[in-house]
Amino acid sequence: MNDELTREDIKKMQDELDHRRLVLQPEIIEEVKRTRAFGDLSENYEYKAAKQAQRQNMSRMRYLEGMIKTAKVISDKSADNEVGLFDKVEVYIPEDDETEVIQVVTTVRCDPRKGLISKESPFGKQILGKKVGDEITVQVSDTYSYKAVIKTITKGEDDGSAPLLSY
Repeated sequence: MNDELTREDIKKMQDELDHRRLVLQPEIIEEVKRTRAFGDLSENYEYKAAKQAQRQNMSRMRYLEGMIKTAKVISDKSADNEVGLFDKVEVYIPEDDETEVIQVVTTVRCDPRKGLISKESPFGKQILGKKVGDEITVQVSDTYSYKAVIKTITKGEDDGSAPLLSY
């Protein structure tokens, strides 16, 4: 299955990949060489930490390469009166008697604590394409669901401000 990403997602991933290859990787290699010279590697914490950083950097680079290579590019455009990617949506949740503002984003940029909800989440799947006044039912598990009502939609675009998930 290919991940559905916007052109901005792919650009952000490519920028991070380039930075890791051209800046971080040479720095980490130098740190490994520097700490290796400290002597006995079995008790050399600095060397172990440098090697761990090297492995983490390589792992992240492989992840980014794979995501870029297999991505399915999607549009962030939607009709003026319906919820689309990167739109800010004010929703009322009757169960909690609360109003929240959320923004539906791609999976690689979600952060629920900041109101950035993945389009793949139960909430994101239900709200995409809906209009002001629509009531949705979000099925969280087999035994729990809740309702939400769309109050307002403020059209947005992928301005790149939502960062990539680190892992």
